[in-house]
Amino acid sequence: MHDFKGVYPILATPFRSDERFDEESLRRMLAFMARIGVQGVTVLGVLGEANRMGDREREAIVRTAVEEVGSRMTVIVGISHPGTRATVDLGRMAAELGAHALMVTPSAEPAPNDARVAEYFSRVCEGVSLPVVLQDHPASTGVHMGVPLIAKIVADNPRIACIKAEAVPSAPKIAALKAALSRDLPMLTGLGALYGQFDLEQGSSGYNTGFAFPEVLQAHVAAWQRGDKSLARRVWTHFLPLIVFEQQPGVAVRKELLRRRGLLATGTVRHPGGALSPVSATQLGELLDAVMPGVDITQPLDVAAVIG
Repeated sequence: MHDFKGVYPILATPFRSDERFDEESLRRMLAFMARIGVQGVTVLGVLGEANRMGDREREAIVRTAVEEVGSRMTVIVGISHPGTRATVDLGRMAAELGAHALMVTPSAEPAPNDARVAEYFSRVCEGVSLPVVLQDHPASTGVHMGVPLIAKIVADNPRIACIKAEAVPSAPKIAALKAALSRDLPMLTGLGALYGQFDLEQGSSGYNTGFAFPEVLQAHVAAWQRGDKSLARRVWTHFLPLIVFEQQPGVAVRKELLRRRGLLATGTVRHPGGALSPVSATQLGELLDAVMPGVDITQPLDVAAVIG
């Protein structure tokens, strides 16, 4: 059931204007993802502001996701924590709540140590019962895992079922990993789809990222998988200005897009995260008009119609 191929959006965590968790908006966003037919969703990732969540909030978010879509798609839960024991505990909680897979990143240590990183993954994999998505995202973790280290971690831990490839340059690293791994493993593209076309060319299995228009990613992957490389490049290129704009630091742009799509009640980012500036809000509106003139973005996109 969980082959980690296709599109697995990373979901934002909705907050009300007072920063309380907004369950109603999360359910609306999940229902939208089911409506457009993605293969799965991830909650409590970087976009989900997981590092700003309390344990009870984490539990509420996972429970809501499983209740809403768990019977229809894969629910992946981010469980990364600076402590190994805490990571395992979060993984066990996710399993008890009905999640299907776990996303795990290493934590930076004062003195970089590959052996300790490998030990961390081994302990986590031994302590949990669900498939693990190994997230390689040094921009957020501060941990740079070389190809030999990842290959060792994968070889030593059969529970690892997928790699989320977010170490730039991502395309050559995907190619190097495919050559180095002891078993065939799906690799999903992140980084807001910024390098998505290049990653597909080197063997990416799809997307695990938070771009606010997952229908675009679905169309991109579908065209590539059926061999229509020209259409795939056209889809990605048409939406690239929006992909680039959305990749600015923080999550405010993406949450504002989700709000404009009618999926979030507010674009609130939990403190100390920054809100969207008036200048960026104006630029975002102009960009949407340029990329998708006259399109009702509250409805699922007809990507073919948008790109003409």
